[in-house]
Amino acid sequence: MNSFQFLVAVTASLGGLLFGYECGVMNVVLVMDAFRIFFKFHNWNGDALNENGKKIKNDTQEKWYRDLKEADNKAMLEGVITSSFVLGALCGALMATYLGEKFGRQRTIMIGACIFTCGAIIQGLSARTWIMIAIGRLITGLSIGCNGVLCPTYISEVAPAKIRGTLSSCYQLMTTFGIIVAAIINSIVWYYTNIKPEGLGKPRSNIWEEVPNFEWRFALLFQVVPGLGLAILMSFLPKSPRWLCSKDRDEEAAEVLAKLNATSTSDSVVQEELKAIQEDVAATRAAGSSSVGELFSPVIRRRTFITFLMQLFQQWTGINVIMYYQSQIYGEIGFTKFMSTVVLPIINNFVNFISTFPGMWGIERLGRKTLLIIGSLMMMVFHISTWAFSTQTFRGKMWQYFAVASIFLMVFSFAWTWGPVPWVYQAEVFPLRVRVKGSAVGTVSNFLNNWIIAFVGPALMKAWSTKTFLLFAAACLLAWIYSQFYVIESKGLNLEEMDAKMAGKA
Repeated sequence: MNSFQFLVAVTASLGGLLFGYECGVMNVVLVMDAFRIFFKFHNWNGDALNENGKKIKNDTQEKWYRDLKEADNKAMLEGVITSSFVLGALCGALMATYLGEKFGRQRTIMIGACIFTCGAIIQGLSARTWIMIAIGRLITGLSIGCNGVLCPTYISEVAPAKIRGTLSSCYQLMTTFGIIVAAIINSIVWYYTNIKPEGLGKPRSNIWEEVPNFEWRFALLFQVVPGLGLAILMSFLPKSPRWLCSKDRDEEAAEVLAKLNATSTSDSVVQEELKAIQEDVAATRAAGSSSVGELFSPVIRRRTFITFLMQLFQQWTGINVIMYYQSQIYGEIGFTKFMSTVVLPIINNFVNFISTFPGMWGIERLGRKTLLIIGSLMMMVFHISTWAFSTQTFRGKMWQYFAVASIFLMVFSFAWTWGPVPWVYQAEVFPLRVRVKGSAVGTVSNFLNNWIIAFVGPALMKAWSTKTFLLFAAACLLAWIYSQFYVIESKGLNLEEMDAKMAGKA
C-alpha cells in the first residue's frame, strides 16, 4: 500500500467521522439542562441539587446543579428527536443506489457532506419546537445514510485486495473517533455551563422559561466543521476506477489505477487490474441491466440475506442504546452527574475507539466470520453481567464499578468484531452490477433497526431499567447462531473471486 492509497481511504472514511460525531453529540446534548428546558423535556422552578445530584436539605449545603422536573412526554420526545436522524439515514441509504450509479461514488459522497452541513445548521439554529430540530437531524441522516453505503464501497474499489478489509475498517475507526471527539468537546461545554449555573435556589415564576442556549447550539453547529472538511477533501480524490469502467471511461480508469499504484498506465499491475475490471463490467453488461429483484436471484440472494441480517444483528447487540443514552444509563446505575456525563462517557468512547484497532488486525488474519462468532459470545456474556451487577448496586460503590466495567467490556467486544465486519462484508460480497444496491440493503437494514432502537430505547430503559440488557443478551445469542451456521467467509478474495465463490464456481 502506498501513501496515496492510504490518503484516499482515510479521506473517504471521514464519512464515518460525521456519523460518529452525530451519534456522540446527542448523548451529551440530551443531558444539557438548556436543551431539556428549551424543548420542554423538563421544567425548572429554581430548585438545586448538591454535588451528588441529591436534593438540597438545608441552605448550608453547596448548590451544584439545577433540579429539573421531567415532563410526562419526555421519553417520547427524546425518542422522536434521536430517531429522526436514523429515519433520514434510512432514506439516504435508499437514495445512494441511484445517486452512486448515476453520478459516481466520489461525487455523491461530496454532495452528501454538503447536505450534512445544511442539516447541522438547521439543528443548531432550531426554533423552540421539536419539529425543526427533528427535520435538521433527518437531513443530516440523509447524508449519513447515503455515505454509509458509498464510503465503504468507494474504499473497497480503490484498495488492494490483500488489505481491502483493513482499509475498509477505516470507516468504522473514524466513526468511533467521531464519537470520542463529540464526547470530549461537548463534555467540556457541559462542564462549564451546567455546573453551578446562575439562579440556583432562586424561585422562578415561569418554570418553562429558557436558560442560555449556547451550550447545545454550539455542540450541534460544530458539525459544520467536519461536514465542510469532507466535502473539500473529497473534491481532490479520484473517481472509482470500477465506476469509470462501467461508464466506458477506461482511459481515465487506467490513470486512476496508475496513480493508486504509484506507477505508469503501461505497468503490468495496472493492466492486470484494469483487465479484471473490464471483464467484470463486460460480464455484467452481457447479463443486462441490474434491478433490485436481482438481489434475490438464486446466485445472489444468499449474500443479500447475509448482509441484511448482519446489519440487523449489529444493531440488536444494543450498542447504540449505550452510545445514545449512556449518560442516563450510568445515572440509573447510581453515578453522580459529573461521572455520568463527563468521565464515564469519555472513557467508554475511548475504549470504543482503541478497540477498533484489534479489529483492523483481526479482520484479515482471523477472518470476518470468526470475528462475528467471537464478538457475539463476548457481548452476550457482558450484557448478562451488566444486568447482574446492576441489581447489586445497593450494596455499595464496588458493584456500580463492576456494572460499568461490564459495559466497557461489551463495547470493546463490539468495536473489534461486529463494529467493522458488517461494513467491510457488504462492500465486498456483491458483483459490480448490483454492488451499490446490495450494499444499500445492508445499510437500510442497519438504519431501520437503528431507528427502532433509538425510538424505543428511552421507553425500554424507563420501563425495564437495566433488565433491557437481558433483551440484548438474547439477541447476541441469536447473532452467534447466525454467524456460526449461515455466514460465508470472504477473507482474502479479490472482488472478482468473491463473485465466483458466492456463485458456487470456486
